[in-house]
Amino acid sequence: MIILKTRREIEVMRKAGRLVAQSHELVRKHIKSGVTTKELDQLVEDFLRSQNAIPTFKGYGGFPFSICASVNEEVVHGFPSGIKLKEGDIVSIDIGATFEGYVGDSAKTFYVGEVNDEKKRLVEVTRQCFYEGIKFAKTSCRLSDISHAVQEYAESHGFSVVRDYVGHGVGRSMHESPQIPNFGKPGKGPRLQEGMVLAIEPMINAGTYHVKVLDNDWTVVTVDGKPSAHYEHTVAITDGEPELLTVL
Repeated sequence: MIILKTRREIEVMRKAGRLVAQSHELVRKHIKSGVTTKELDQLVEDFLRSQNAIPTFKGYGGFPFSICASVNEEVVHGFPSGIKLKEGDIVSIDIGATFEGYVGDSAKTFYVGEVNDEKKRLVEVTRQCFYEGIKFAKTSCRLSDISHAVQEYAESHGFSVVRDYVGHGVGRSMHESPQIPNFGKPGKGPRLQEGMVLAIEPMINAGTYHVKVLDNDWTVVTVDGKPSAHYEHTVAITDGEPELLTVL
């Protein structure tokens, strides 16, 4: 069942989303060669708790960290570690914050110093995939119109769309109905309604879309070792244009 949110609920989710956006700005300011993703994890956790928010990911299904930090060929659910980031890496940081019982969820892929043109193009296309998708995040559209737009844009630039992991509804729980694939034919699935809140999150690979899970049972990597990028916002469906909740 898809849970529609009231305006009051969306107002609280806006506050949760703002804390997520502030967390991403903290990461942006601190991410550089020589920093570890474990340090970034602690930075975000300390900030969220200082704002009376809970890091949503920590303990979720047994996940042991406050952020997901996925480096280069890691797609999603990367474990923060003590390994130092190095010049030329790309790092996808996924952050969830629970504030007054509601969740904000957003992911961005960051550059560590100067990165090569292939990685830069991958990150830029992934970000634009999101914006192509939300052109259809309106009450006149169906869910798969978003999915189709993401896939079409990614593949038109020579990249592939991860099939095994998808976006989702979000609210009091981090994962609610509906699931939102980043691929598929248009005109399918439920018609979008005012009050739906969706975490739309393209996960785009430089090579094949096939992925595998590492031995920690969480971290997802590309099977061909080529880089992957991730971009996500929490989006409210309104009676007009969609509203991004995880922004400053």
